[in-house]
Amino acid sequence: MTTMSQTADLIIKNARVLTMDQADPRGDAIAIAGNRILAVGSAREIEALADAATRVIDAKGATVLPGFNEAHMHIFPGSVSLRQLNLHGIQGIEALKTAILDYAAANPDEPLLMGFSADYSIIGLGQPVTRQHLDSILPDRPFMMFAPDHHTAWANTKALQQAGLLQGKDVGIGNEVVMGADGLASGELREGNAFGPVAALASTGGREELGMVTGMDPENVTPEQYALDRAILKSGLDYCASWGVTSIQNFDGNHYQLRLMRDLEQAGELPCRIRIPFHMKNFMDLGELDKAAEWKTEFATDMLRGDFVKVFMDGVLDSQTAFMLDGYGDRPDYDYEPLFTADAFNAIATKADGLGLQVAVHAIGSAAIRQTLDGYEAARKANGQKDIRHRIEHLEIIHPDDIPRFATLGIVASIQPVHYPGGTCFPAEPTTDKIGEDRWQYAYAWRTMKEAGATVVFASHWPVSPVSPFQCIQDALTRKPWKDGLPDQRFSLAESLEAYTAIGAWVEFMEDRKGKLKPGFLADIVVLSTDIEAVAPDEIMTRVHAAITICDGQITYQS
Repeated sequence: MTTMSQTADLIIKNARVLTMDQADPRGDAIAIAGNRILAVGSAREIEALADAATRVIDAKGATVLPGFNEAHMHIFPGSVSLRQLNLHGIQGIEALKTAILDYAAANPDEPLLMGFSADYSIIGLGQPVTRQHLDSILPDRPFMMFAPDHHTAWANTKALQQAGLLQGKDVGIGNEVVMGADGLASGELREGNAFGPVAALASTGGREELGMVTGMDPENVTPEQYALDRAILKSGLDYCASWGVTSIQNFDGNHYQLRLMRDLEQAGELPCRIRIPFHMKNFMDLGELDKAAEWKTEFATDMLRGDFVKVFMDGVLDSQTAFMLDGYGDRPDYDYEPLFTADAFNAIATKADGLGLQVAVHAIGSAAIRQTLDGYEAARKANGQKDIRHRIEHLEIIHPDDIPRFATLGIVASIQPVHYPGGTCFPAEPTTDKIGEDRWQYAYAWRTMKEAGATVVFASHWPVSPVSPFQCIQDALTRKPWKDGLPDQRFSLAESLEAYTAIGAWVEFMEDRKGKLKPGFLADIVVLSTDIEAVAPDEIMTRVHAAITICDGQITYQS
């Protein structure tokens, strides 16, 4: 046992400590001094570091881990979703009607009623949602609900009218106000530019969506609106802390969110470390990346950083806005299109790489993944090999030729196990049909990627799916193949925990001070409710939760 000093402010004893440090993987107790880990060791060793002022927590035999690093989420929309109607698991028009009307009655003053996690088949398998469906439930108040992936929304006629979309509107490449046979909007809105005008009707003014939709800041924010946004974000951050999360890598970004987070940090109210990206959109000039470089300098503490670039290359499978090689399983002649041309993305990747900025690209379809890898390769050829750890997010269908390129180019595979169709969160159909059976082997291929040498990091993608790390871990451990003979893509518990802790820290260049429980590292710790190693894999999400969360040496949650 090594220590930094001789007196602990806090000791956690009677624990099953999993340090994520290969040199010293386990312990019985851990000591904290200030915001740093003082020591990990046996009960006798750690108790010797206590004095009369030391606080002692009895873990009662439960697992103690580094705090979870949530490597991909959307904090502002997620925080707002805590105020919205959760439609996860709702099926059929009658169940949808009951949920919406109950929510409407409970929120009489909300100018736009909003729901989330509405399954694409919420009305019925193969039956698209229309504004007429929603009108039959709620004709007199604006209503919009998001699909689980947050890339598609459906609005009733009242909402479409107020947003100026009922007659249709050109909302730019990769975005669409879907039109009906009657020449009016059907109610389906694909991607942010399409549903953004509706979201702007809400009491939040749609400010929570700007980090994804435009990457720009809201205009003319009043002190009251700022205070509301600050409170909403604080509630979302506290909610994340209640799941054992101590670090957040956010994926909707603008300067406004950074300022709100800095306000919370300076007030001592930031319960999680957070990094927020510059969101590079396809309508922006390449010179905008200079702002991202400025943010990296402006926000550069261990609690708050603005040090990477987010890019959307395509959409999602279920709305068939993912950019595919060789079409979709049910539409083999349809590939869709990327949000950036190859030349445009190559230029972005090259400039960002030259500025020392990590780039993280949403790429779900096989063609989007290939184009992103090509861009990273172009950056390497232009700038030479650097340790910038560029990322691809989601990568749900990959061509086998592109799998080894992750290791060759040093690209991170950012995976959300809970996204797997047929797992605990999302149904297998219609997604599996859209993938096509001949490509199932290379869909959501976590294990295949890892065995090929890719660095794989885990995350939830909240609010697309629940923020619970335990649900993600369960899905990673229990995934079942869609048919016999497909590769086993499951991770072990040890691999899953590492992908949520130490690897998450490495991905954000903080492996020298967090992600492991070792002396001198930041005191970011979660005490679980039980010994996770003793829980059956298919019971983790129901039997395991965070009992205590500690970030920067401070207790941020206690059950």
